[in-house]
Amino acid sequence: MSPSGLTFDAVQRLPKILLHDHLDSSIRPSTMIELAQEAGHELPADSPEKLRAAFRENANSGSLVKYLEVFDHITAVLQSRDALHRLGQEYVETLVEDGVVYAEPRWAPEQHLQGGLSLVEAVEAVQEGIDEGIRQAEAVGHTVVVDQLLCAMRMNDRAEEVADIVIEKHRRGVVGFDIAGPEDGFLPSRFRETFTRLTEALVPVTVHAGEAAGVESIREAVTAGRAHRLGHGIRVAEDIQSTELGEVARWVLERQIHLETSPTSNVHTGAVAAVTGKPHNVMSEHPFDALYRMGFNVGVNTDNRVVSDVTLTGELMELAEAFDYTATDLLTFQLNALEAGFASHEDKQRLREHVITSWSSSASPLANSSGTRTA
Repeated sequence: MSPSGLTFDAVQRLPKILLHDHLDSSIRPSTMIELAQEAGHELPADSPEKLRAAFRENANSGSLVKYLEVFDHITAVLQSRDALHRLGQEYVETLVEDGVVYAEPRWAPEQHLQGGLSLVEAVEAVQEGIDEGIRQAEAVGHTVVVDQLLCAMRMNDRAEEVADIVIEKHRRGVVGFDIAGPEDGFLPSRFRETFTRLTEALVPVTVHAGEAAGVESIREAVTAGRAHRLGHGIRVAEDIQSTELGEVARWVLERQIHLETSPTSNVHTGAVAAVTGKPHNVMSEHPFDALYRMGFNVGVNTDNRVVSDVTLTGELMELAEAFDYTATDLLTFQLNALEAGFASHEDKQRLREHVITSWSSSASPLANSSGTRTA
């Protein structure tokens, strides 16, 4: 239980919004082992528990290189239509278990073509799995909306192809575009024409920025990238001295550009250390609370479930314990994310009512919490 009286079980039952969750790195360890056996790929462990522990050790190493090694194993086992279909279907099950009612899982289809699939076939395989998962959830009384968000890898040259698919399938299972991969040396201006074409097609964009690189990466994301949201974005704190905002921080604050923070991942990848200047960090040193109190539009996400061994419920509880948040604060983070999401207006209206009603009901911890943090 957190200092504010919130419990894990209570928060897990409440409806939540998730905008930054990498689909492939949400794979279940047990599924990884089965798919690895089928693909003839050797994993660092042969049981779900040992595999989870190995990934957690890499994540906690303090090295971004070690953190990213896990993705080589994940990608290796997800190279067939059946594997991608299973990934999408099980992902929806994971959301339901975590109490998530709206999610925008992002992934880079260009990394899943070694088995002979085309970009479109890979996207359609995942969509078929998601659709099956949603049908199964609805059959047992759970409402969940899941929209794909497609990434192009910054170090490759397939952004135009990925953008073509996003435009073609916009609002038909796909809601937006992102660039992922190494920030340093691969600024959004490299894809300026792609971002312009997406804007002209009225397709929203989020950009990984302010995680592995600093303020200049964020500047590029909101200018060349025309980003509606920032993937992580926490290094905007480097543009704040005491209460004095630099021009990039001011731009992000005044336009309420949503920050898709992922607290545990931000600690694991060294993003928090980059902000604090300390070699090792804990959750209480995350700039999340300072940004929230200054009025930045912040949300809470998982980023890489299997790598950091997290859930959205767990991330919210970590923040509640670190900063003594009440249920009112946690509700604010859900509504921030919902408003910043790329869902349809109709879905947002329906989900907003459901989220507010559920969190405000007498059965929720909101009824037992006192005090409200004003952002």
